[in-house]
Order: sequence, then structure tokens, then C-alpha cells
Amino acid sequence: MEPLSTRGLPRLSWIDTLYSNFNYNNDGYDGDGAEDRKSQDGSETMPFIDESPTMSPQLCARGPDGEAVSPTPPEGLLPGGDIEKGLEMKKLVLSGFLASEEIYINQLEALLLPMRPLKAAATSSKPVLSMEQIETIFFKIQDIFQIHKEFYDALLPHIQQWDDKVTVGHLFQKLASELGVYKAFLDNYKVAVETAEKCAQANMQFQKISENLKVKGPKESKDLTSSVTMEALLYKPIDRVTRSTLVLHDLLKHTPKDHPDFPLLQDALRISQNFLSSINEEIDPRRTAVTTPKGEARQLVKDGFLVEVSEGSRKLRHVFLFTDLLLCAKLKKTSVGKHQQYECKWYIPLADLTFQTLDDAADSIPHIQTLPEHELDEMKNKICVFKSEIQKEKSKGQSRVVERLRKKMNEQESCLLLHSPSIPFRIHNKNGKSYLFLLSSDYERSEWRESIEKLQKKDLQACVLSSVELQVLTGFCFKLRTVHNIPLTSHKDDEESPGHYGFLHVIVHSATGFKESANLYCTLEVDSFGYYVGKAKTRVFRDTTEPTWNEEFEIELEGSQCLRILCYEKCYDKTKLNKDDNEIVDKIVGKGQVQLDPQAVQSKNWHMDVIEMNGIKVEFSMKFSSRDLSLKRTPSKKQSGVFGVKISVVTKRERSKVPYIVRQCIEEVEKRGIEEVGIYRISGVATDIQALKAAFDTNTKDILVMLSDMDINAIAGTLKLYFRELPEPLLTDRLYPAFMEGIALSDPAAKENCMMHLLRSLPDPNLITFLTLLEHLKRVAEKEPINKMSLHNLATVFGPTLLRPSESESSKGHVTLASDIWSHDVMAQVQVLLYYLQHQPISFSELKRNTLYFSTDV
Repeated sequence: MEPLSTRGLPRLSWIDTLYSNFNYNNDGYDGDGAEDRKSQDGSETMPFIDESPTMSPQLCARGPDGEAVSPTPPEGLLPGGDIEKGLEMKKLVLSGFLASEEIYINQLEALLLPMRPLKAAATSSKPVLSMEQIETIFFKIQDIFQIHKEFYDALLPHIQQWDDKVTVGHLFQKLASELGVYKAFLDNYKVAVETAEKCAQANMQFQKISENLKVKGPKESKDLTSSVTMEALLYKPIDRVTRSTLVLHDLLKHTPKDHPDFPLLQDALRISQNFLSSINEEIDPRRTAVTTPKGEARQLVKDGFLVEVSEGSRKLRHVFLFTDLLLCAKLKKTSVGKHQQYECKWYIPLADLTFQTLDDAADSIPHIQTLPEHELDEMKNKICVFKSEIQKEKSKGQSRVVERLRKKMNEQESCLLLHSPSIPFRIHNKNGKSYLFLLSSDYERSEWRESIEKLQKKDLQACVLSSVELQVLTGFCFKLRTVHNIPLTSHKDDEESPGHYGFLHVIVHSATGFKESANLYCTLEVDSFGYYVGKAKTRVFRDTTEPTWNEEFEIELEGSQCLRILCYEKCYDKTKLNKDDNEIVDKIVGKGQVQLDPQAVQSKNWHMDVIEMNGIKVEFSMKFSSRDLSLKRTPSKKQSGVFGVKISVVTKRERSKVPYIVRQCIEEVEKRGIEEVGIYRISGVATDIQALKAAFDTNTKDILVMLSDMDINAIAGTLKLYFRELPEPLLTDRLYPAFMEGIALSDPAAKENCMMHLLRSLPDPNLITFLTLLEHLKRVAEKEPINKMSLHNLATVFGPTLLRPSESESSKGHVTLASDIWSHDVMAQVQVLLYYLQHQPISFSELKRNTLYFSTDV
């Protein structure tokens, strides 16, 4: 290939700085004007790039006060001038773009340079890579190179022989029409990068090639070259397709509407924008970087808000993962009108970062401040109350009241997000301290760990930042961040979806793509109040590469917008099973998520979908049912069964004090499920629960065999379903108002008197069954260190099930709104059961004969 040249182009003044100097490649090479990066006082300045997809590229510098200083155009070249000046601007924009095209073509040429010798070696006796690997890594690069070489060769003479009649729109139109090649490249991009990484790990010769590709500078920079990695060059086509669209915006801005170029450029922009929209999710919208004083590009890879345990207290931090270090910062308090700034708390070079295991950290685990479950639930209750009040005040047009309520809700949500995470994420600096974060989801922890480990595979050198360098980097964090706000309702636009409330039915069908047999299972998570909560878990499918679960779960949604599925390999190493509270020892082999599309969810029909994760595909189906419909108590038409039949009818037919189904489920849970993590909270498989329901309804002889073979979560789910489907609640419709009033009493003696009297007022089958269940739940809670189910957790699960009124009573005013599941009534139902769970043991005989409790009409 002949060397590309920009000879014959006019020397550019301020517009040269704006475009030719624009850092198109982020590899430390910045075009012609590297020496111009000094401020007027001669001090070195740090460039930063505005990569907003709605704005033109701008290269700015930081002045002495830290504020952005933009280059000022010479008089007579200001945008918005007359037609002649506008066309002159157009020429300068094109000149800058042509210079960047030269850089891009040189990058593509550097990428193609090793391809021919690698292909030649592939047919020899000592191949470096297979032909298939080469085709995968370099897929469509030759075609893209040819397209841009032809575009460059055609555009260059137009700019060299410029006048106001020159048209270039047809060239951009042709370039846009060939974007299909980019689509093919994008579809293969992830596989290409992964293949290159695997080949580099397996072959030292290819590793040396891929880590040191030489990119030529422009013609006038003589023999200047820069070393770039193959991974960085493979990203260039993705980067380029977005930049080309930005230039079309600028060309249109400086082209008169009656110029022949205008409709052609418009058409090229339309094609480009449609293309970008179609592949929007495949393009990383932020390839943001800050240049170090040594000219190295420090790329921001990931950032987000995490809770750090510092000096025994929970602190909200903004954590930034760069290509060579992890930085933990907090927002400084600033006065009104001032720019927000970050303060660096600490940083660790990735070369010195290790992950602490529980055993390593045993001597350094700090005391973690925790809030009781009931306080977290109270926060949720207050948040829902504030949401309801905000909607009411909005309808009245009370903006000041709305702002006050938003502020109060913000405080509650911030506190909830700070105190709810419990999964530990420990990192350690080999040369110093260890740090502990608390996360709400194993999914989130896995994402951070994988991102760090991927960067650590590269040849990283330990770095030490001077105080000035650290200050500069921390200052840039505000500009570079991708996560701007903690996930609070008050930060959402009014038009944003409030999420879904009700029940999501999910069937996890199967998974494919495993290369080796393993013991596999999946867990399901949904977002709730700004963080993620585990909701269900499939059974372990042993020693397989194609697990087929076909298990259905019913998941309660609390303003949820996203479903996550994590696939694990089960760990059966007994030495690892007695780990700390929330330490998960099973290995994550894949994870993925899907947005709960309002239309798909609200259709109430089964919707099949597939989540792809690390080459693994998990197939599942889901459908939605409203909360009111799911919790509706409907009497059974067949009175011969047990589900949907009054408890007095069942006990009389069975000649028992407690229904057989209750006794058998409790016995089985206590026999082999009392130490199961999340028992009664984790959903059982819906098809198993329905099978048990049918067996109990028909009094199947093999019921005991079924129980012994069935997953314990399905048995726990069957017991919950039995109480949920009673035609009236176990604690009865008649006494419901009195329970609500009794639990609200402030005087302990009065509350004790009232609550015990209400129990005495229950029909005997209801009372004996309730006391039986009560003692069982207390025994479950005794194993809380193992099963993680506290009395409050159990009260949250069973309270509404045992007290929620039947439909006839609900219509009198006791029903809760679908979007207000943490309403006053629901909280009170939880508190009623919690009161009895925390009470000393209650004997049926003593309760009946105790004369201390006065009798009143209820």
C-alpha cells in the first residue's frame, strides 16, 4: 500500500486543533498537535474528550483553575456566519476528518499486517493459529480497510481542489451504504476478541504479536510509530462508526440547504443513524479515558456505587475500575452552584490487587453494622407511603409539598440501600490494607471480580501516583463516570416505569453449551427497592452437559423491572460448606439478565425467551399475574379435597385436630429441611407443588413416598399454598379488624390482654392449627445461623397468608393496592404473627382456662 498523504491540504488554524488533534485512537498518538498541549503560561494541560453521541467531538484543555478551556476560533470563522464562511468551515471539518481517516487506515493496516504470515504458517508443519482462528479474529477487517482506503482516495482530491461547488455527499452516501460490512464485523466482534485472548494465552508467539502491533503515524510525522495491542485495534471499527456519524452532523450544519450536497449528506446521516439504532446495544457508548502525564491512556472500564465497611460503619462509595487500578471515592459536600467533586479514599494498582478468601480474612473481619429486619421493612413501608402521598399531591399541583415528600423518600431509600446489602466482597492490596464491600447480589460481585481478573491477565506494572496525579485522576472521575446516581426513585423521571407489582411465573426449561459434565443449578433474582433479591433456585442436575429442569416458580415482584438468572456448578467439598454468613462457595459458570418488558409481562400469556451467558444458553418461559388475582381466596367447588375447603370441614372429615396436610408438611420440613437456606422464602418448583396439591386433594396412597422424594422447597411451598387458598384466613375474617386494632395498642399489658383474648376467640381447629404452626416456625428460627430465616423473615412470609381477608372482607376496605404491597395493613399482618412468634410458648389448654384475660365481644 502506498503511504497516505495529506499534502496539498491547507494548514489549519483553530479548527485543526478541534479535529486533526482530536484523539481518535486513544493510544497515546494525537495527530499533529501534541506539542500544542501547553496552556498560555507554559504549563502542561490534560486533554479530555466529550464523547456524547449527540455532540460533535471536542478537545478541550483544563486551565489553571481546573475549568474547561475551549479553543476560540479566529474572527471570521465563527460558526453561523454567511454562506461563504459556512462552506469554509465545511472544508475545515472535512480536512480534519480526512486526517483522522489516515490514522484509522493505518490502524487497520497494522491489524492486517500479521494476518498473511499467520495464514502462511497455518498451512505449514508449525502453525501458530489454525485457519479457522485466523478467519475469526480478522473477520471483515480486509473489507473495512478496502472501503475506507477507497473513500480516502476519492475524498482527498476534492479537498485539494476545493471550491464552493465541490460535492462530497455522494462519497459519504456510498460509505453509509456499506455499513452492512460493519454489522457483520459487530456480530463477530465478541467472538473475535475472545478467540484472540484464548490464542494469546495458549501460544507465546501469538501473544508477542498481539501485544505489540506497530501503527504508522501520518506522512508528515516521518518515521513515528506507536505500539498498540490487537484488542485495542479490534475495537477501532466500533469506535469509528459512531465518530463518522458525528462528522455528518457537523457537515450538515455548515452546508447550505440549497447546496447539492445537503440532501446527499442528509441521506447518509439517515442511513448511519438507522444503523446505529439497530446495533445500539452492541456498541459500548463510552470508551472514556484519561491520559497520564507519561502519555499513557488510562481507560475507565467500569464504575458504580458500592457499600464499603469502614471502621465498623457502612459508607456509600463510588468505585472506579480503570485499566490499571481500582479507585474508591466519595462525593465531596459542595455549596449550592458549585461543581460536584470526588475525594479519593484509596486506590490499588491492579498488579497488587488480590481477592481475599474467608480463611485469609478470618483475623481481619470488622464488625459489620446491621439493622434488624423489621427496621428495613419499616423503611419500605415509609417509601411506599411517600410514593402514594406524592401522587396525591401531584394531582393537586402542590409542587412544594411534592419536593418535601421527595426529600423524605430520598432519605429512606438511601438508608435502605446502605443497610440492605449483605454479600461480602473482599479485596486486598499485597503491599498494604484489605477492604470489604457489601453487595446485594452474587451477580454483582461476580461482575466486578470478572472485570478485574480480565484486566489482570494483561502484563500490568505496579503504579504509584503522585499526589498531583491522584488529584487529576480523581477530578476526571466526575467527567468519566457512567453511573451518575444511586438507584433512588427520586432520581427517576416521572415518565419512567414504576416497575411491576404482582407475581411472575417463571419456568426454567434447560441449558446448553457446557463443555464438561458438572452438577448444575440456577438461581433467579429480581430487583426490589433499588437492589436485587434472590427469589428461587432450581434443583441440582447432576453430572450433565445439558441440564433439563422444566421447573416453574412463582416470584413476587415489588416494583421490579429486571429478572436475572445465574447458573452455578454445585460444590460438594465438605471442607467448604461451613462458610461465613453470605459466602457462596459454588462456582458461577454463567449469568444473564432480561428486562421485564411491560407489554410482554402484562399479556398474561406464557412468553418464551433465552438468556445467553458465556457461551451458555438458558431457555425459560414467563408470564405475569396481578397481585390481587394471585392472592384471591377462592373456595373450592369440590368439598372432598383439602385446598380451598374450610379448615373445620377438613378436620371434621379427617377426625383430627390439625389437618393431615399441615402435619405431614411440618414433619417433612423438620426432618430434612430445617437447615435449608431460605426455607419458606425460596420458591419451590410450581409443578412439584401442584403435584403435591393434587395428591393431598385426592388422598393419594403414595403421598408419603412423594413427600420423601420431593424437593424440600416444594413441600414448604405446598404448606404456604394451603394456607393461602383457605376460603377464609386461618385467623378468620371476623376477627381481622380486632387483630389490626390489637397490634396497634401501645400499652404492653393491654396488648397482651387483647392479643391472647383474640386467640381464645378462634374456633378450636383454627387455634390448634395456628399454635402447631407457631411452634414449628419457632423451631425453624432456632436454626437461623444456618438457614438464614429469622422470626421476622418467617413472619413476613406467613403473616399476610394467615391474616389476609377473603375477597368479601377485602371489598369492605381491607384490600391493599397492587403497587403498595408494603402498606399499613400488610405491615400490621406481619407484626401480628411476629408478636406471637416472639411470645413465650402458648398452650391451648392454659389459654382456654386462663381467667386473667377478660372477655369482651369482638
